[in-house]
Amino acid sequence: MDGQYVQRGVSLIEVLVAVFVFAFGLVGLAGMMVMSARSNQSAYLRTQVAFLANNMADRMRANPIGVWSGNYNSDAYPIGTGATSCDTRTPCAPAAVATRDQVLWSRLLDSQLPGASARIQCRGMGSLSYNPSAQIGMRPPYGGHCTMTVSWIEQKAGDHQNADAAGQTFAWVFQP
Repeated sequence: MDGQYVQRGVSLIEVLVAVFVFAFGLVGLAGMMVMSARSNQSAYLRTQVAFLANNMADRMRANPIGVWSGNYNSDAYPIGTGATSCDTRTPCAPAAVATRDQVLWSRLLDSQLPGASARIQCRGMGSLSYNPSAQIGMRPPYGGHCTMTVSWIEQKAGDHQNADAAGQTFAWVFQP
């Protein structure tokens, strides 16, 4: 009879070891889920940045005179003020279209990225000697290049206090 009680105790120890191994595996799985959530959020924000950068580049391509005139150049995006009343019923000059584009793009920056700021600088406008007033109906290739820099704050998963938030930057040199 004594052997029977010893066997029952060994079974209990085996069950406790199995529960410990299972619990350790669950802790590892929880860590992987946190890493997955952090990576997914980071990928989402980077996708938004690429979308926003292409959005502004498309706006600039649609207004070449505004680009050539330097109307999109700014170190202070997002811009909070400006007229946004240009549309198909109320056409505007290229400078007003650029202001409208800046304001609308700034709203997108504010709504899509936490702690967003941006900078756009276009240089080399005179390399093709384009005269907007004389050649307004033509669209020659743009001779310069633009540099767009978008910065945002990327929080780590579970960080609600911004204690471990990291600043991220996307830089792009393109020709509108």
